[in-house]
Amino acid sequence: MDEQEFMRRADACLARLEGWLEQASDTADFDYERKTGGIIEIDCGAGGKLIVNCHGAAREIWLAARSGGFHFRLQEDGRWCDTRSGEALEVALARCLSEQCGRELRPSN
Repeated sequence: MDEQEFMRRADACLARLEGWLEQASDTADFDYERKTGGIIEIDCGAGGKLIVNCHGAAREIWLAARSGGFHFRLQEDGRWCDTRSGEALEVALARCLSEQCGRELRPSN
């Protein structure tokens, strides 16, 4: 996959994540902002920040959280999965956000 195709697919993934974050922010205390360059910054106040960003050179989406840094690569089935654990991006984001917000959140489908 070339960089243009990666960015198209990554942007679609970030748009889905934004939709989920919009819904989740109704029940949990956090703010988020989509920034230029394929970045979503999530502020959990005293719980700290999470950063989701596209890394074109590696063709990955990265998640930075208090619990660590995670790299997600697009799979043949269209899911973005962690390169080490195989965990889906949506599941990892919900888990990390739950930890940092102190409220359990379910991943998007």
